[in-house]
Amino acid sequence: MSTSSPEAVKKLLENMQTDLRSLSMECKKKFPPVKEAAESGIVKIKTIAARKTDILAALKENSSEVVQPFLMGCGTKEPKITQLCLAAIQRLMSHEVVSEAAAGNIINMLWQLMENGLEELKLLQTVLVLLTTNTVVHDEVLSKAIVLCFRLHFTKDNITNNTAAATVRQVVTVVFERMVAEDERFKGIAEQPPPVQGNTNRRSVSTLRPSAKDAYMLFQDLCQLVNADAPYWLVGMTEMTRTFGLELLESVLNDFPGVFLQHQEFSFLLKERVCPLVIKLFSPNIKFRQGAGAAAPPAPVEKPYFPICMRLLRVVSVLIKHFYSLLVTECEIFLSLLVKFLDGEKPQWLRAVAVESVHRLCVQPHLLCSFCQSYDMKQHSTKVFRDIVNALGSFIQSLFIVPNAGNAAAVSAPAGGSGSGTLGTAQGVPGTGGGSGTLTTQAAFEYRGNWIPLMTVSVQGSAKATYLEMLDKVEPPSIPEGYAMSVAFSALLDLVRGITSMIERELTTEEEAAAEFRETHPEQEWKPEPGAHLVWEEMVNASWCGLLAALSLLLDASTDEAATENILKAEMTMASLCGRLGLVTPRDAFITAICKASLPPHYALTVLSSNTSNLSSKAYSIQGQSVQIISPSSESHQQVVAVGQPLTAQPQGTVVLTAKNIQCMRTLLNLAHCHGAVLGTSWQLVLATLQHLVWILGLKPAVGGALKPGRAVEGPSTVLTTAVMTDLPVISNILSRLFESSQYLDDVSLHHLINALCSLSLEAMEMAYGNNKEPSLFAVAKLLETGLVNMDRIEILWRPLTGHLLEVCQHPNSRMREWGAEALTALIKAGLSYKHDPPLAQNQRLQLLLLNPLKELSNVLHADIRQKQLECVLQILQSQGDSLGPGWPLVLGVIGAIRNDQGESLIRTAFQCLQLVVTDFLPTMPCTCLQIVVDVAGSFGLQNQELNISLTSIGLLVNFHSSFPTATFSERCTSSRHDEEINPPFCPPFHFHPQWNISDYFFQRGEAITQELEREEEALQKQALEMGETLNRPFHPAPPFDCLWLCLYAKLGELCVDPRPAVRKSAGQTLFSTIAAHGTLLQQPTWHIVVWKVLFQLLDCVRTSSTTADKEKIESGGGNILIHHSRDTAEKQWAETWVLTLAGVARIFNTRRYLLQQLGDFFEAWEVLLNHIQSAALSKNNEVSLAALKSFQEILQIVTPVKDSDKAGDALAAMGVPPVLIDPLSASGPGRPLVRSDSLVERLTRYNGAELQAPPPGEESALEDSTLWWSAWNTWYRAGTESTRPPSGPAEKLAFIPSQPFLTALIQIFPALYQHIKANFSMDDLKKLGVILHGAVSVPISSDASPFILPSYTEATLTSLQEAVLTALDVLQKAICVGPENLQVMYPAIFEQLLLFVEFSCKPPQYGRVETKHVANAKYNQIQLFAPAEWVALNYVPFAERSLEVVVDLYHKTACHKAVINEKVQQNIIKTLRMPLGLKYACPSESTWKLAVSSLLKVLSIGLPVARQQASSGKFDTMWPELANAFEDFLFTKSSPPDNLSIQEFQQNESIDVEVVQLISTEILPFANFIPKDFVGQIMTMLNKGSIHSQAPSFTEAEIDVRMREEFSKVCFETLLQFSFSNKVSTPQEGYISRMALSVLLKRAQDVLRRYVEDERLSGRCPLPRYVRTLCQSRHISIDHKIAQIRGTKINVLNGDAPILKKTFFVKHFPLE
Repeated sequence: MSTSSPEAVKKLLENMQTDLRSLSMECKKKFPPVKEAAESGIVKIKTIAARKTDILAALKENSSEVVQPFLMGCGTKEPKITQLCLAAIQRLMSHEVVSEAAAGNIINMLWQLMENGLEELKLLQTVLVLLTTNTVVHDEVLSKAIVLCFRLHFTKDNITNNTAAATVRQVVTVVFERMVAEDERFKGIAEQPPPVQGNTNRRSVSTLRPSAKDAYMLFQDLCQLVNADAPYWLVGMTEMTRTFGLELLESVLNDFPGVFLQHQEFSFLLKERVCPLVIKLFSPNIKFRQGAGAAAPPAPVEKPYFPICMRLLRVVSVLIKHFYSLLVTECEIFLSLLVKFLDGEKPQWLRAVAVESVHRLCVQPHLLCSFCQSYDMKQHSTKVFRDIVNALGSFIQSLFIVPNAGNAAAVSAPAGGSGSGTLGTAQGVPGTGGGSGTLTTQAAFEYRGNWIPLMTVSVQGSAKATYLEMLDKVEPPSIPEGYAMSVAFSALLDLVRGITSMIERELTTEEEAAAEFRETHPEQEWKPEPGAHLVWEEMVNASWCGLLAALSLLLDASTDEAATENILKAEMTMASLCGRLGLVTPRDAFITAICKASLPPHYALTVLSSNTSNLSSKAYSIQGQSVQIISPSSESHQQVVAVGQPLTAQPQGTVVLTAKNIQCMRTLLNLAHCHGAVLGTSWQLVLATLQHLVWILGLKPAVGGALKPGRAVEGPSTVLTTAVMTDLPVISNILSRLFESSQYLDDVSLHHLINALCSLSLEAMEMAYGNNKEPSLFAVAKLLETGLVNMDRIEILWRPLTGHLLEVCQHPNSRMREWGAEALTALIKAGLSYKHDPPLAQNQRLQLLLLNPLKELSNVLHADIRQKQLECVLQILQSQGDSLGPGWPLVLGVIGAIRNDQGESLIRTAFQCLQLVVTDFLPTMPCTCLQIVVDVAGSFGLQNQELNISLTSIGLLVNFHSSFPTATFSERCTSSRHDEEINPPFCPPFHFHPQWNISDYFFQRGEAITQELEREEEALQKQALEMGETLNRPFHPAPPFDCLWLCLYAKLGELCVDPRPAVRKSAGQTLFSTIAAHGTLLQQPTWHIVVWKVLFQLLDCVRTSSTTADKEKIESGGGNILIHHSRDTAEKQWAETWVLTLAGVARIFNTRRYLLQQLGDFFEAWEVLLNHIQSAALSKNNEVSLAALKSFQEILQIVTPVKDSDKAGDALAAMGVPPVLIDPLSASGPGRPLVRSDSLVERLTRYNGAELQAPPPGEESALEDSTLWWSAWNTWYRAGTESTRPPSGPAEKLAFIPSQPFLTALIQIFPALYQHIKANFSMDDLKKLGVILHGAVSVPISSDASPFILPSYTEATLTSLQEAVLTALDVLQKAICVGPENLQVMYPAIFEQLLLFVEFSCKPPQYGRVETKHVANAKYNQIQLFAPAEWVALNYVPFAERSLEVVVDLYHKTACHKAVINEKVQQNIIKTLRMPLGLKYACPSESTWKLAVSSLLKVLSIGLPVARQQASSGKFDTMWPELANAFEDFLFTKSSPPDNLSIQEFQQNESIDVEVVQLISTEILPFANFIPKDFVGQIMTMLNKGSIHSQAPSFTEAEIDVRMREEFSKVCFETLLQFSFSNKVSTPQEGYISRMALSVLLKRAQDVLRRYVEDERLSGRCPLPRYVRTLCQSRHISIDHKIAQIRGTKINVLNGDAPILKKTFFVKHFPLE
């Protein structure tokens, strides 16, 4: 109820009246005046109550009168009356109805009571009520009331003392509360500044208001009293203690700081009175040294007094806390004193209360911040904040160094000052009274045997002091062991906690403000206030050394998990704060401390050791004095939870991990997880430590980079306790979460993390060099884990991440490589499958960035890495193949990066990827990549590790079957099965049959490909034009689609010169069949590139390789495969390639002649091709040379070419492919369906337009271009000349001699070639031809080949070569016959050539100086395998005889031709025949001379009439002697008939002789007038000679009759007689032959008779031989017959003949008998 309410007022009046009545009753007898005054008071009260409405105000006005009876009652000094009066007075006071005058009277009355010692407690109560309920007491009255309380405080009654002390405290508080209320009332009213005060101010400050003045005077006198000076205001003070004064000062300063801060008068008091007082009173504590006190006790003034010192520290704490800004200089002094009190030489109780005071400061971070600003950041100021922190750290260190510090303090304390036991009990210090067994479970610090228990001294964040609160203690207490350490430990933790929380709070506020500013002003840059940051940084820089030293020591000494946790948390928060402020050195220092604590003691970790050495060089001082830092001992006995191997280059045996190590490791993980953004370069420290810890714990990387428990590869196995085994999965998960949280790091922090992991990995790689120890894979695994969780910003970390992993992939350690490749490929796959924004399909740059490391792996030489790479590619194709888009070139580059030093398995895997690409992904990739696909497929063909893959890759490019677009897929499959059946099992077919191959795709998607490539081409052209460059691509300027085909052809061309024969053969067949099938798709200008860049380049390469190939024999083809002798050298194998290539090119030239001739440089191409044919034809390999001639025949169109309009069906049919149209491809195949609706002809027409039309009529003549044919003739001539030219040197068995099939083919070319050049074929050309023909038939053959070429010697047949030679001449002969007149001059040359061949019958030609043997005498290699082959001469007789027959036939046709007559062909024939005629029986063949005779007879029968006609021209004059000699040589041959000649054969031969004589008698002698006389004379002599019997001396008597050639003699004689007595002589010219014949006849008769007479005389009585008698008889008969003819005729006998006739007649009349 309110005291002013009517009820309260009514009750007050009633109570007052009651009190007055009671007083009246009590004083009625003894104190009448009092009774009267009481009664007057009752009347007064009633009057007021009746008359006044405001009763309380009226009461207050008349309070002096109202209160007077009670004052008089107190003056009676009667206890009962006094108590009654005081109670009534208190009731009035409580209702605030006491005036100022009344109050003064009351105080005076109370003072009297005090002096009389009456009702002391009631007095105190009354004063308190008066001062607390009213504000009317001021100035001296107030001071008197306060003095009254003070005096009562110093009475001898403890109750009164204590009550008075409490009253004083409350009264002092009331005084200042009045001032505060007064200030509140006058708030807003300007106050006059006070005049300048002097140092001594004994007068009240006149400018202060009443309450302020009272407070000022009170506080001033309190200072005076504490300083033992007389008070100015509190007059009457008789006694005062400093302890109580200090307590009052502290309470005022602590409770009313605003008074001193708002009023300069009070501020003046603080500066001038309080601070000097405190400093003065601190003097004994400063000077005291504990060691000195023990030796010689100082004077009492010098000894620290616990109550005073403790209270001074409390006052200092208040001053610093509330008035620091006012007392900057003074506070510096106080803080410096406080730091000194922590010195080890001070008494332990002093150190304890000092550390409690420091603790109070440590929980005020803003105050600490002010210290730093005011002192540490000033240039020449004391570094107070740093000194506080360092002193605290040094204090902690000193407790570990000084043994039994707490006990020493207890010993030095006076005996009366006990009470420490109660403190220990009150604080709940464990173990203080227990046995030693409890020490092991108590929280404590243990350092080098010094055990210090840890107590709970305060709640976190508050400084609850113990000894600073001992206001009742007079003697210094005994400090329990561990208390000072516990307080210092709490102070340290609170200091760290306060600083970090304050700064972090400010930082957060600043960041929020910055974010808000950026939102509102995006175009402006946020500029924080630099001052705040400077302060924060200075605070950290000033404190971190001391903090780190103390925390590290405590961490090492801690045996309690909770304490350890607090220390680690403090270090972690400091590290985080340093990181946020960008203070690298302190951040690294705190992290290093945690890292070192996580590892086993003395663990050799370079990065931590170097960092520690750097920290040791930092200065650590307190107030300028250097302080030695105690290093952790690492000897604390902790529970060992794990034993493992160290991760060091040099083995150190085993190392152990304690529970504290694991706890530190958890903190380290927490630090990295929660504060990773500020770690920066410290990631290196953190991760290096974690790496070593997980190694010791045996954690190994698993899929995805997570670490799982595993066993060490070498050395002792890791030993783990059950507790750690349980924790390992947790640690593993925390590790994984740590790196998963990297997704929340900013980009810079993430780069620091990546760089740290890369650096760690580099160290692990370095350590793994040169030893077989298992490497640490921690860094690689965590790089993978980090990359996987940061896929959303993979671009910023991709290059450093993959760049390092690529280095790892090249490490010689296989385990390291394996994980490097695993990480890299996993990242690439994850990057490609991640749903990026924008998608990869729209972000070409990112896709290429992701795929580029996969390509870089191709540069790694290790096979296992390549295998991982290819497996990755295969998985990418299977999962992402549809969306690779612009990444295809890189993927294809990876597939194609095969080397011959890679194993078969790698190449198989890569080829599997390529097959997948070709079968499934050709339609999805950009058409610009098709060329790369061709290159990659070609590279698989060129690899030499796996032949089947090489062959299959050719099938990927172009199948034999798919190269003909008329075959459907099903047909190709059927065909492939057939191929598999006929291929040997050791060499699978090289056909690979996907749904399509590359060339199929080109063909079937040609239009779409063309459009896309042309668009791309336009873009590239535009780009090149903008850059001022020219477009540079392969085969430019061919159209893009044609370039695809050209690349395909070029790649097949490369395969055509592969070192392996099977690949060359397959590629060659494929190339030429592809060009044949798809060539019509190319535009006409592209054919120029095909010819020059593909075909001719291929021919050059093949020719070079063939000519330089090794001739060494290849024993086997690998395994059990035997090689045929025709392919047992590289040279022979290359010969096959040369054959295939040349034939293919020639076929293309033949089939595409109409197209190629439209090119401008067809003649040059023709020349080059002919040059290649010539080179091949002149090859010393028979296979090559023969094939070259076949190619020659083909391009000469001996095989009829097909026009382009027929190519779609006929060309393919010519190659063995039926002309069926392509069916639409089925969609049921394993690959991707392609639907085709257009026919082949439509497609070809679309691509080639008018080219498919038949050539115009005038184009036929282009084929007959004489230039081309004469170029071919020159080639043929050069090839023929070179090949038939005999060796120039002496006969060499190694000399190359062309084979008969080659020569045959060479000669067989001429007839076809001649058809094109005959118009200009000249005599010189004919002579050239003759040389070649002659040389060709002169070439011998090898004895090895002779059984297969030569007929048996007895068979009169021609070889193919000889027939070809005669055919060539026959073609010429016929051409001349039907040709113009000017060609007939060539007849003689033809005769000459044929006659040369005729001579071969008797005189075989010699091939240079090569020694030849008869076929019967040659040695064959079948018998002597290693003997060199011998050369066998051909049997030329049939050839010569055939040639002779041709001569006769030709002469029959041409005898009358002028050229034949002029060139004396008949004479030459006779001259040639003279040899076989003369040899006769000596001829190699009997048929030769017989044919010669018959031929001569035929020629003469034809030619003699011509000769007689031309007798006058003299052109035959030289023929007659030749003819005569021929007759002579034949009829009278020097050769003897063979001994085995039968009578019948002899008679047949004689009949031939007779035919000759008959020819003479019929064709020559009758025309003697046209014949030279000499010739006739020779004939007559010859007839004369023939008329004489001749015989061989060896004939037997029985044979003489037959072998005497009687018939021949008879015919000769008759011929003589015939022309001797001719009766047909009509002219003198005709008569001379008769005379000549007669003269010869007579002379012959005379000789016969003379010899007869001589023979008869000599024979005696023996009869002459019959043949002699027959001769004479026949002569008589003939002569008789002629005489009879003469008798009937008029004989004109010249004078010269008479003697002869006479003699003849004389002989006639003498019989022979």
